Amino acid sequence: MKSRHLEKTDKGYKVFLYIFYVCGFIMGSSLIFGVYVTMIEWMENGTYVMGEAIHNTTIPFENFARVSTWIFFSTIIGWYCVSRIGWRRTAGNKIVGTRMALLQLMLLGFSIITLFEVMYNFSVLTAQISAGIVDGILPDIDKLSIAYPDPDRPWNTIFAIKMFLAAFIISTHAFYLSTKPRKLLDEPEV
Repeated sequence: MKSRHLEKTDKGYKVFLYIFYVCGFIMGSSLIFGVYVTMIEWMENGTYVMGEAIHNTTIPFENFARVSTWIFFSTIIGWYCVSRIGWRRTAGNKIVGTRMALLQLMLLGFSIITLFEVMYNFSVLTAQISAGIVDGILPDIDKLSIAYPDPDRPWNTIFAIKMFLAAFIISTHAFYLSTKPRKLLDEPEV
């Protein structure tokens, strides 16, 4: 049986659309919360750690899921929903030739860069944990940060790993989709 592409008339289309809206709400509300908390921290202390407030806040109750986990989850699920419901915008011969080649190179570049960032941040995290254990103190990994790329604005290490891993998964999936044979807009029903 040949798989059929999702159409607006399919019942599954609305499921993907509504899940995308939920993911968009999660990402938007997390962004507003993160900007608000970071601005308050900046005004009070004159410094901030990127993603620390988002990573150290749990929702809906203590010891459940962190806001950074909700962002990680919603970006990947939201991307998948977009790739399922938005396939017509790139199907057929809409993006061809030079534009497709440039798009594929850009997506491959994003995949390589984000893979490097995941490995780099994970290596820094394991080094920070090892250094803490050597001193005889098990560090709180949720508070570890890395002063990269700007020493004045460090990143929470776990937050950075989650965000770059989500970016790697999305850009790699987009690259995969761009190299697959193109879907036909007028494909006959099976």
